[in-house]
Amino acid sequence: MGLNIREIIPRREIELSDLRGKTISVDAFNTIYQFLTTIRQMDGTPLMDNKKRVTSHLSGLFYRNIALIEEGLKLVYVFDGIPPEKKFKTFEKRNEGREIAKEKYEIAKQSEDFEGMKRYGSQLVRLNEEMIKESKELLEAMGIAVVQAPSEGESEAAFLCRIKEEVYASASQDYDSLLFGAPKLIRNLTLARKRKTISGWVEIKPEIIELERVFNLLEINLDQLICLGILVGTDYNPKGIPGIGQKKALQIVRKYKQPVLIFDSVEEQLMNLPEEDRFDWKEIFELFHKPKTSNANLEFGKINEKKIKQILVEEHDFSEERVNKQLERLRDIIEKNKQKALDKWL
Repeated sequence: MGLNIREIIPRREIELSDLRGKTISVDAFNTIYQFLTTIRQMDGTPLMDNKKRVTSHLSGLFYRNIALIEEGLKLVYVFDGIPPEKKFKTFEKRNEGREIAKEKYEIAKQSEDFEGMKRYGSQLVRLNEEMIKESKELLEAMGIAVVQAPSEGESEAAFLCRIKEEVYASASQDYDSLLFGAPKLIRNLTLARKRKTISGWVEIKPEIIELERVFNLLEINLDQLICLGILVGTDYNPKGIPGIGQKKALQIVRKYKQPVLIFDSVEEQLMNLPEEDRFDWKEIFELFHKPKTSNANLEFGKINEKKIKQILVEEHDFSEERVNKQLERLRDIIEKNKQKALDKWL
């Protein structure tokens, strides 16, 4: 689901080359879900091996990350730990959504509606422990740093971006990263360069959102941005307050400024919500303001080609020829980087 404040948030498009030499902390679950929903066959089913195990995530992690490494990016994948209790309501909603999507997928399948099958099939995504484990193993074998967050991967990625000088930005499709205080947020980092829309194919470029610019243009601070998000609806209170959209929420936080006064002004609407949708704004505010994080060490290992081939070729039936070509590409990248480092000393 995620926070929807797209209309009011200033952003600018960038080229991948603008991120050359930069270290990016990536919200792992968010990125893997992207691969699971977008890398699919014509009938909406994900890529699978001969044992019918899903491999879309492995394909995305392998091929897309090699492309990013080739562009000179240094990547840190941050995985979710134990989520706050408040998020379980969101999980319930997602499960309900999957059940509805499953029914619609079957209807589309019966009528051979391939567009519908692809659309509803992407909504059936589930990420299990085995997929998480093999994703970590593949990333580490590629020399990419892996961090296990104590709680939300998104908050940990934002935290690393704040406290570690070498981490330039956090990468996620969700705007929640901003509420966790990410100084810079990169979106569209792992998406395909082109996306099909009703009007045809459109080019998708990475974009950067700078938190200081958000504050300056919206004339608010972090506390007020968190309040704005809660009014609109976050993963901790998915419904938000009905009737309050992005622009109205911005007007409210600008007018009342202090969190207590902001929520006093909407107390009636809040209390009129069905009991299951009501929320304690102070509790949610604290989850964003003081999330569980850890000052993790960033360890970038060496490339382990044998392990990569074991995971992709031996275990999951990837084409050995295609994997070998990518590994050759990866070796070339490493050699060029070594040569550049050597040239600096000469």
